[in-house]
Amino acid sequence: MFTCIFKKVHGSKNDFILIDEKNMQRQLSHEEKVKLALILCDRKSGIGADGILFVTVGGRTDGTMTIYNSDGTKASMCGNGLRVAGRYILEQTGKEEVMVETLKADLYVKKYIEQVDLPFYQVEISPILFDPASLPMKTEKTMIINEKLPYLSETLTFTALAVPNPHLIAIVPREILLGGEQERISLLVNKENQYFPDGVNVSFIYPIQKGEIFVHTFERGVGFTNACGTAMSASSLVAILNGLHDYETPLIVYNNGGFVKTIVHKHNDKQWIDLIGNGTYEFDGKVTVDFSRDFMLDFTKLQAYEDEVEQYEKIEERAKQKRIEIFGKEYL
Repeated sequence: MFTCIFKKVHGSKNDFILIDEKNMQRQLSHEEKVKLALILCDRKSGIGADGILFVTVGGRTDGTMTIYNSDGTKASMCGNGLRVAGRYILEQTGKEEVMVETLKADLYVKKYIEQVDLPFYQVEISPILFDPASLPMKTEKTMIINEKLPYLSETLTFTALAVPNPHLIAIVPREILLGGEQERISLLVNKENQYFPDGVNVSFIYPIQKGEIFVHTFERGVGFTNACGTAMSASSLVAILNGLHDYETPLIVYNNGGFVKTIVHKHNDKQWIDLIGNGTYEFDGKVTVDFSRDFMLDFTKLQAYEDEVEQYEKIEERAKQKRIEIFGKEYL
């Protein structure tokens, strides 16, 4: 038996179970964390989430964040998850800005002053890598920017980059976004294939107007998701590379779960992205699982954050109206 308390949280409706490792009755092995993700993230028999954020306050930095996807795989990073984990570490330390250790980089998080009642958080997305080996992607090319990949599509062009999560991104017209092409490509590159040995996140960008884009993402280890923070960040850079936006200028990125704001920075040879959006608490809970039977025995809600949920619903409604305006009600 294993019992722990947790927070149910989300960033742009990319939802997670946040567990403070210092509050656990005992430390879990990697294998147990995999099992816990499979049990708790199941939307039918568990609590339901895209993944688990294991957070530790303190250490070499202000805190650490480790992500296990709903399928039990370990993620390199998650921008939406970092906003919520960063918020938790900010609150626990009482600091105005914190450095959070993730699997591949130490990244800053701070509260962002926005003209909404719901607090927004600004997180750093870096490093940005265009070397295909960083994804990894098997190719003889040294960089994939707006390239046709005939084994995936005869018409679309793709950009491949890691931030540090791996992303394959295409800018598409409305009819392609609404069709089944993204699912076909995503399933192809996330099963055994000769090009992406570890799979890859696949995003389609639809340009709305100057300063606004819509991003739809098939997330490796999750499937189609309401939002993927690193995908929206990487897509912002791809939009700039295609002349749709400018460096150092805020961009509104709409998604199925709401919207975020991004700012892509470039200084000499260095590039990084600020991802700005909500880090919402939904409720606190307590759960007991039986690892021997891979089963959730008990789940109790301890505290609900009704005001936060209600405030985010206003943001979600704004994004919903934008989707209807662009794609029509059939997209919903």
